[in-house]
Amino acid sequence: MEYKGFSFTASNFFMALFLFLLRTSYGDVTYSFPEEMKRGSVIGNIANDLGLDPKGLYVRKARLEMDGSNTLYCDINLSTGDLIVAERIDREQLCGRRVSCVLKYEMVLENPLELHRVVLQIQDINENSPQFANDRITFEIRESADKGARFVVNQAHDADIGLNAVQSYTLQKNSHFGLAVHTNPGGVKYGELVLEKELDREQQQEVTLLLTAIDGGTPQRSGTAVIHVTVLDANDNIPVFSQNLFKVSLPKKILPLAL
Repeated sequence: MEYKGFSFTASNFFMALFLFLLRTSYGDVTYSFPEEMKRGSVIGNIANDLGLDPKGLYVRKARLEMDGSNTLYCDINLSTGDLIVAERIDREQLCGRRVSCVLKYEMVLENPLELHRVVLQIQDINENSPQFANDRITFEIRESADKGARFVVNQAHDADIGLNAVQSYTLQKNSHFGLAVHTNPGGVKYGELVLEKELDREQQQEVTLLLTAIDGGTPQRSGTAVIHVTVLDANDNIPVFSQNLFKVSLPKKILPLAL
């Protein structure tokens, strides 16, 4: 009888606790804003968005808590109810190249206890320019290379994502090469040099070109690299005499050399 009585009491306790938490835990409020906002910038008024009285935030010790991080990038102005930027937010540092960059907080109020989930979506801004691993890209191409031959160019990297990442490449106009731009399965764009006119080492031993990578952000940013092509000799010429006939005249009597 005592065991059954204890079970009943425990069940009621956990049910009461569940109902209590249900009453004091509310739905999410989500804000979306760009990275690199200045400290003190207002993201939104969290008091109004949650239907709270801003005057009661200080008394109820309103605060933000975040699991797994010692840095609270945002804070609450307890006088106005504004959610503000407390620390510089670098999206690339927080989330790398992930498409979605989200910070999750819990807003806690006391007396009575209330918990509100706060989700911050950090938007990418076009703060980075495309960069090649090396400012100088070198090729050695034999002059016997066929027209249409292709040579892959190392892609440019951009810490930004989406449209703010590299969208196109351009090649300086020249007599020998064109540029074909491709997209790999991961969505990264890269270029190929395409030989449009055969090389002739006897006429030109080196070709220097400027390659530009361009992103799609606003403002648009770009990065450049110099392509240096060394034209290698091929055995494409046969020996040729300066004339077809050579005449030599010798004196009739040649004296022997003295020993």
